[in-house]
Amino acid sequence: MDERTVHVLRIGHRIVRDDRMTTHICLVARAFGAKKAYLYDADPKIKESIEAVNKRWGGKFEVQIVDEWRRIVRDWRSKGGVVVHLTMYGMELDEAVQEVDDSKGNILVVVGAEKVPREMYDLSDFNVSVGNQPHSEVAALAVFLDRLFKGKEFKQRFVYTKYKVVPSRKGKRVVTP
Repeated sequence: MDERTVHVLRIGHRIVRDDRMTTHICLVARAFGAKKAYLYDADPKIKESIEAVNKRWGGKFEVQIVDEWRRIVRDWRSKGGVVVHLTMYGMELDEAVQEVDDSKGNILVVVGAEKVPREMYDLSDFNVSVGNQPHSEVAALAVFLDRLFKGKEFKQRFVYTKYKVVPSRKGKRVVTP
């Protein structure tokens, strides 16, 4: 995959009940190479939490709270971007990743919660299944981004970091660069 921008759109957030799940969507998006997350109708404290992570661990990952997810999708497509909806009902992961990789334009990955509006299936360029069994949308996002970036996301360097983990076989090593 070339250097296209990947953003994530979280729809279907249920206030309070999904705060932790949506926070984890953002953490995975950030760590696995996405540049921005749009959160539909989510608690603004989630944005503050991710900004605090950026301050400690570096990076420029952005979070934007939006009140209209359809506009994000339509604007993305109007600018030549590709919309990928993660669902257990879509095309197989490996086939989809290859087609997404071959497509042109920046990528918007849509991650739903319990009930995704039917319209999302039609608005997407790709409905992608990360397995055909119920599981976590956080896991689906992580697996999809890992396949899309082919593991290169773990080589990214976060700028302006206060802390850096030093890999070790045993124990925890964190340094201040």
